Amino acid sequence: MHPDANQQSWSARLWQETEATYAAIVAHPFLTGLTDGTLDEKVFAHYVAQDAHYLRDYARALAIVAAKAPTLADTAMFARHAAEVFDVELGLHNELLPELGLDPAELDSTPVAPTTRAYTSYLLATAYGGSFADGLAAVLPCYWIYARVGAELLGRGSTDRRYQRWIDSYGGEEFAATVAEVLALTDRVGPTLSPSEEAGARAHFAVTARYEWMFFDAAYRLEEWPV
Repeated sequence: MHPDANQQSWSARLWQETEATYAAIVAHPFLTGLTDGTLDEKVFAHYVAQDAHYLRDYARALAIVAAKAPTLADTAMFARHAAEVFDVELGLHNELLPELGLDPAELDSTPVAPTTRAYTSYLLATAYGGSFADGLAAVLPCYWIYARVGAELLGRGSTDRRYQRWIDSYGGEEFAATVAEVLALTDRVGPTLSPSEEAGARAHFAVTARYEWMFFDAAYRLEEWPV
């Protein structure tokens, strides 16, 4: 990495790439609507259904990153996180979907929306075709942005118990500890990268951070395939 970059952690350098994106995310009416009660239930139901589709492929991407990890401990961490997607996050969806009028058993018949397909395809292509650092940088925004969003919204609270349950799951200490594990690995990996490797990985981070904004926005628009 460039000598000037060594004066700050790699995670801090990565976050600089996404400060504007993160500011746009927390200002998006999808997220402000979660706390002030203005979010349409149909929009949230659309989001939860698409998130279930997304997380299935996110778990696969984590498994690929795990296979490329530099140490056995790192492999075990990502493999554990991939399993937790099913155990924890899809469990949350199975609680929320019936309350939103959706049958979890019929989720497979819900079409995968364009942004969901694009985001997960990018994750899988980067994890499979790139280096470990590329895959790590690509999966990191989903961890980190959700933890930051969860903490932000936890401070605001919600008037809707269903929305509050979603906020609690991402704003809690358990998820924060999971993200801290990944950030510690990120800061360990960063100094080992050449300037070109670091720039490439950082570009993937910026792209998937933008996809996080797009995912919330697509849900807010009830996105469907145009043709």
